[in-house]
Amino acid sequence: MDRTQRFGIEEEYFITDLGSRRMLAEPPAHVLAACREVIGDGFSYEMFQGQVEVASPVFDDAAEAAAYLGRVRRELSQALAGYGLGFICSGVHPLADWRAQCATPQVHFQRLFEEFQIVAQRSVLSGLHVHAEIPTGVDRIAVLNEVLPWLPMLLALSVSSPLWQGQPSGYCSYRQVVCDEWPRMGIPEFLSDEQSFEQYLGLLKRSGALAEDANVWWGCRPSLSYPTLELRMTDACPRLSDALAVAGLFRIMIKHACQMLTPGSQYSLERLWLLKENRIRARRCGHHGRFTLAPDTAAISLEQWLILAKQQFGETARALGEDGVFDHAQQMLRDGSSAERQLRVFGASPGLRGGRAVVDLLLEESRQSP
Repeated sequence: MDRTQRFGIEEEYFITDLGSRRMLAEPPAHVLAACREVIGDGFSYEMFQGQVEVASPVFDDAAEAAAYLGRVRRELSQALAGYGLGFICSGVHPLADWRAQCATPQVHFQRLFEEFQIVAQRSVLSGLHVHAEIPTGVDRIAVLNEVLPWLPMLLALSVSSPLWQGQPSGYCSYRQVVCDEWPRMGIPEFLSDEQSFEQYLGLLKRSGALAEDANVWWGCRPSLSYPTLELRMTDACPRLSDALAVAGLFRIMIKHACQMLTPGSQYSLERLWLLKENRIRARRCGHHGRFTLAPDTAAISLEQWLILAKQQFGETARALGEDGVFDHAQQMLRDGSSAERQLRVFGASPGLRGGRAVVDLLLEESRQSP
């Protein structure tokens, strides 16, 4: 078995005032310059001025990812502290008022705000994005169809957005609820191969629905820039170790699918329907959801689903040196999700005081090393 699987990770951070615990609407230029200096070539602006992105280099293994992102988080925390600021890495900022946030003045973002209006303005969100390389000659849509049914499991592990506008939303990932306000986001269309994906994009571009250089925003999609599949469904993870575990699971699944003779051959309309329902359960209930994996089978817990994942992907994980990822995922279940931890803290003192306490929790977890 080929023991390589290159990948990259994108994380998004909310710049936060340590006094008010609120997201900064308009960070001064010198603050953004300090962020850019720390992050280096991986620095990117995001839709809102108070949000920055780090796009990693290409990694060969998890140790490289841990070292790189650990350094970025540590040094960014230190740099921002000098200005009375910090950052949090979570699906939403618990105390951010979306009405108060300022769009980043770049042409790409301005077009999004002009076209999508309040949908764009409400999207004060951060995700964990993972690119996994697909070898030349392997059909990316076939691999996508193989891994798609597993993605709600990764979402359930990552949920970190239970609060919205300072109050419990009733969802473990309210970020995914807001995502559904956008077109062409969520679960991919039912496609057979990469040629059908190109036909789909071509039709939308000819109809004027997509610009010539545009892509879709599905929860997992083929990249137009790199030979990868990009995971986008998962919430940003406050704990870097959890982000690395979710990325590791995705990397293992992609590697396993790429080595199959006919990846995606078992994907069907029925499994697509179940995938949609499992995503709904994951964003609503997180670790406590129950999931149906195939027609005429009983629903199972997330713990049982992880056991099945280890049975199916264990050999691939060992070959990649990632066999510990399943133990970490089980530890995530024992610790409770980020959403659960946030709700426990908020429940101890509801209201603004509880919201501030949740931000303090996220500030602390976001700057910890794995």
